[in-house]
Order: sequence, then structure tokens, then C-alpha cells
Amino acid sequence: MNVLGAWKPVSRGLGLALALGAGVALAGAGTAFAASKTSVTLGMAIEPAGLDPTIAAPVAIGQVTWQNIFEGLTTIDKAGKVQPQLAESWKISEDGKTYTFKLRQGVTFHNGVAFDSSVGKYTIERARGADSVNPQKRYFASIDSVETPDAATLVLKLKQPAGSLLYWLGWPASSMVEPKSAADNKVTPVGTGPFKFVSWAKGSKVDLARNADYWNKSAPVKLETASFRFIADAQAQAAALKAGDVDAFPEFGAPELMESFKDDQKLATVIGNTELKVVAGMNNGRKPFNDKRVRQALMMAVDRETVVEGAWSGFGTPIGSHYTPNDRGYKDLTGTYAYDTEKAKALLAEAGYPNGLTFTIKAPQMAYAQRTSQILQALFAEIGVTMNIETTEFPAKWVADVLKAADYDMTIIAHAEPMDIDIYGRDPYYFNYKNPVFNDILKKVEATSDPAEQDKLYGEAQTMLANDVPALFLFVMPKLGVWDKKLKGLWENEPIPSNVLTEVHWEE
Repeated sequence: MNVLGAWKPVSRGLGLALALGAGVALAGAGTAFAASKTSVTLGMAIEPAGLDPTIAAPVAIGQVTWQNIFEGLTTIDKAGKVQPQLAESWKISEDGKTYTFKLRQGVTFHNGVAFDSSVGKYTIERARGADSVNPQKRYFASIDSVETPDAATLVLKLKQPAGSLLYWLGWPASSMVEPKSAADNKVTPVGTGPFKFVSWAKGSKVDLARNADYWNKSAPVKLETASFRFIADAQAQAAALKAGDVDAFPEFGAPELMESFKDDQKLATVIGNTELKVVAGMNNGRKPFNDKRVRQALMMAVDRETVVEGAWSGFGTPIGSHYTPNDRGYKDLTGTYAYDTEKAKALLAEAGYPNGLTFTIKAPQMAYAQRTSQILQALFAEIGVTMNIETTEFPAKWVADVLKAADYDMTIIAHAEPMDIDIYGRDPYYFNYKNPVFNDILKKVEATSDPAEQDKLYGEAQTMLANDVPALFLFVMPKLGVWDKKLKGLWENEPIPSNVLTEVHWEE
């Protein structure tokens, strides 16, 4: 197993008295093996509210359906690279404004309807239309028109170049949908993928079965059936794994329990990387956070190693900007406004707060957010800053108060979208960060299709955020996987939130 060194637990002690409730007990230490070598049961902490990734944003939707039920023109592989899928090839015009896709032939949806250019046109028009509720609708805004010269050719005419278009087309929100079944995909999804939807027992599980008519004969799927079981409680997750009730928890929810599997003869622990960037966002449009010096001082009050140790049992990688080490063009900027309490105090005094200040953080109920808030509270106290913690129910209350109304001082959330540094250029967005120079960098990224130039520009964008500190950049959460040692083919890393079953099989 490739257990990445970047995710080694931080060994440094906390030095802070924190009651994080790490005491837990395990139950049901059974040794049952998989009932069938052609079936698998995967555990998930969160049950999706629907099964159509083209109409809603929660990552749990794609973790059940993306690449299992639904496919796109392109796809993202386990290394995070763009690969052909329902489009077997494409050509880009010299001005970067015309994309001509050659579509794969002989592909049918699970209801028997053929996939062709008319379906591609329908899907993209639906995603970019005035009434679209697609969670990534903004990424389709650059498309001016969609043409279908013949059944196997799809042409996208753009208003301006979009250097990341092929990448965006591989996301769950860009999945191809069949027109007649699209309206019902939320409850009975129909795609072109290697698995068909069978049933959904709300509150319990989703069942899938192998698609015997799957187009990709060069990579036959070995599983006949797959189930996603929803278990929210961490102790129940551990008990289900120990008892063999689930074969895998690709995203195990309790880092403090990982050690309990260390000597297990049946279960393997696999630590990989994700795109989950934990940041403490500040309202840049509200005092005192409209003063860059205050934001910089708070950043210098944060010892990221202490945060990782206390919030996620030492699992995680500190970050200095809104970017992960597995993203292209990554720069390690953790040294920008590094931990230094004396400098932090001096900068606060320079900003007009020699006696500190008081504010409130709106923290969702999730364990990582609550724990991180407690640690930040203790760290800020060391520079004379009082931070009150207000637990804010996620998603409804947090979305209403923070994301939509921007009614907050500070908040904390793990941003899951890959390469989403552009959120700091969106207007409106909850940070209220306004920087025309930053926005120009993002425009230049999209105006070029040269990877080297894009990487350089991404580096400039990261550096600008590290200096301006619109949010406190803390750490990337790891992918904590626990699964049967005989189960092979699960993704160890997560370049995009998913549970891809295509290569999953049992070792003989």
C-alpha cells in the first residue's frame, strides 16, 4: 500500500489543555469475511439527499454515483489527470475558443437510449441555461453555443478561452444525462456507467448492480453488486468494520480511532490525500478583518502543527494558501506569516489593537470544525485575542448565515472542490475579499492552455492569498481509509471526492 509520507502524524505535543472527547470504546470485534467475492459493501458517514450530481453540490452524491452510474465527456483519474471518457478525443482551435469532441460510439444509457451528440448538447444546455441549478453552473458560463454536426461530433463554441474546460467537464456536475430520465435522476439515476442503480433504502443504503452492457470491454468490471451503507457514528463505523458488516470505509470519520486498527489481522489502514482544505474564513468586509494587518497577526498566532495534532490526531498537512500539495503548481507557503506570537502582538498593536480584540467564530457541528475552533481559541488567547465559539448547524444554518448572508466575523469549513482557488475571486462570496489584481491572475489562467504558464499563474495566486490572508489557511484533511486487506482497487488518494468501483476486486 502506498502510505504517503506527507500524511505522517505530527509528533509534537499540544501543550494546551483541550477536552476533545477522544476517549472511545470499540465494540463487535468480529472476524467475518466478505460474503461474496463479487460483491462489496462500502461505508459512508453521510447519506446523500439525492443521487443526481448535476443538480446539487454535496460531495456525497458523487461519492455514490460518479464513475459508477454517471460518466462525462472527460474524466479525472486517480492521479488527478484529465482522461477521455465518452469523448474519445478532441481538438482545440488555435484561439482556444472552439472545442470539437469526437464521441465514443456504441454507448447506451442504462435505459437503452443511445448516447450521441444530441445528448451531449442537451446536458450542456441544461447545465448552463437560465433555469439551471447545476452546482458548477459558473464553469459553463464561457460556452456561447453547442453544435452537433453529426451524431458522433459535439462542438463547443466559447465566448472566451477557458483553459480548465476539459478538467471541469470531468467533474460529477458535468455528467452526461439522458433527456427522458433526467428529471428522475435524483431518486432513480440512469447513466452510462459500469453500474446500474438498483434501490435506495432511505436512511440505510444504496444498492448497485453491474451493467452487463457497459461499453468499455477493455476494462471489465469484476464486481457484480455493490452497496453503500450509511453510518454516521464513528464508533458504529468501527464496530461495523470489525464485525465485517462493511468491507471498507474509504473515508473513516474518527482519526483518534485509527490506532485501534493497527494490529488488526483482517483490516488495513491507508492514509492518502484529499482536496479538503480546512480554512478559517474571515469577513474581509467587516471590522476588524477589513484591516490586512489584523488578519496577518491572527495567522501568526496559529501554530499549524498544534492545530493538526489537536484537531485531527496529527493526521493532515499544513498549508499556507488555499491549495493542496497534490494540486498542479503547488507552492509551500506555510512560512508566510509563520507562527510567531511576539510579531503577532506587535502587528495587532500597529493596527490599533494593543490590548487585543474580541470576535465570534461560527463553527459547524462537525468534529474537525469544533476541535479546530477550540484550539484556535486557545492560541489566540496567547496574543490577547478573545474568540467566542458559536456552534452553527451545517448545512442549513451555515449556508443561510455565512455563505449567503455573509453575517459572521470568522467561520471554519473544509472546502472540498479541487483547484477551487477561484472562490476568492467570486463576487459575492462569503469572504468579501476584493482584489482586482488577484482576479486578473485568474483570468490569465483561463486565457491560456499552456500548462507551464498556468502553473506559474497559480503560484502567483497562491502567493497573493498567503500575503493578504483573507482566510487562515490551516491544513488539508487526509483520506483515512480502513478496509479489508483482501479488497483491492479502491483509490488511496482522492483528487476528487469519489468512491470509484471500476477496478475494485477481491484478491484470490
